[in-house]
Amino acid sequence: MDAPTEIFKQHLIDPEICIRCGTCEATCPIDAVTHNDDNYVVDADKCDFCMACIPPCPTGSIDNWRRVSRASAYSVEEQLGWEELPDELSEDELGADSETPPADNDSQAPALMPVEPIASESFSNERYNSTLPPWSAAHAYTNLYGPAGAQPFVNAKVVGNQRVTEIGREYDTHHIMLDFGAMPFPVLEGQSIGIIPPGSDENGRPHQPRQYSIASPRNGERPGYNNVSLAIKRVLEDHQGKPVRGVASNYMCDLALGDEVEVIGPFGSSFLMPNHPRSNIVMICTGTGSAPMRAMTEWRRRLRKSGKFDGGKLLLFFGARSKEELPYFGPLKNLPRDFIDINFAFSRIPDQPKRYVQDVMRERAADLAPLIDDADSYFYVCGLRDMEEGVVLALRDIAQQAGLDWDSVGEAMKRQGRLHLETY
Repeated sequence: MDAPTEIFKQHLIDPEICIRCGTCEATCPIDAVTHNDDNYVVDADKCDFCMACIPPCPTGSIDNWRRVSRASAYSVEEQLGWEELPDELSEDELGADSETPPADNDSQAPALMPVEPIASESFSNERYNSTLPPWSAAHAYTNLYGPAGAQPFVNAKVVGNQRVTEIGREYDTHHIMLDFGAMPFPVLEGQSIGIIPPGSDENGRPHQPRQYSIASPRNGERPGYNNVSLAIKRVLEDHQGKPVRGVASNYMCDLALGDEVEVIGPFGSSFLMPNHPRSNIVMICTGTGSAPMRAMTEWRRRLRKSGKFDGGKLLLFFGARSKEELPYFGPLKNLPRDFIDINFAFSRIPDQPKRYVQDVMRERAADLAPLIDDADSYFYVCGLRDMEEGVVLALRDIAQQAGLDWDSVGEAMKRQGRLHLETY
């Protein structure tokens, strides 16, 4: 008699809902998620059902499962070519033996017990990345528009498009304001939206949405109006330095006043700022990763100006190759020193050593150590993925030098929603 067929729930990503933001790949601790120009997919041979990618996904596209036999699991190559998820297989199609237990109705749970990950000496950033918002964060509305919402998208009008970096092609970053008119679009600092570029790709399919962090506070770039702002850098080369013209970034940077764009979202329910009095915020970013930090800073500034908030400390660690490439450099210099403590790190200054945000953080260890151990202090990291490990290692080193047990402190920060990593 043949052995019973091994049936399990294969973890899949819905290509119709996914906005290709890369969050799942960034948060997977074992590199089970990969992608091509079309899809993000999960490798069944690597996935151990740790569920680390589920909470950060802004659309819920990551939370999909199909019962398959182990021998006929969908391959990475198959998934990369999908335009939609396959239908559920029948019992006959599964070839399941009568001894195979029936599937439960919990779509979030794998049919097989998760295997224990192999012990590794490598440092894991995701061990400390919180997917919980601060306890005092405001309620975030998500997925109002898009595949998971009531409407596929909402139109927004361009009411501002200003360059916010100095002249030089590779430094072309724009501050873009979008107005939603009478259509409701509530957002919070730390959330993001998706932009749908017009036209189609080389395969004739409509362009996928691109995700951008909101750079304005909850009451709008222009207070009292239904608008948001974005910080978008024009993409003219890939990570290997080869010429390429980014579809969405160039589309957005070239928009004129009065143009309309298709928007989905908002997304994000954890990378949110605390709202309770005397809470401290430490912001660590590079480039356009400054967008959510600008939003948080501006909301605190408006509350302070109105006298309605007794805010705690604001610390900013901002990295770029040079000041010419750093968005909002001028306005940042004009903020009061008793309001925000700003620390710049430039890595491409002629005749000067390279300095990164983690280097400057170590220089400010005496000020950061008490905040790491303070339940009212929250840390936010946003920018290029390469910065993530250096920043978390710097936090660990600062904590250990101060006599703190980093394993317990770091895990407490995650559990309390106090350390958030959002890199790309």
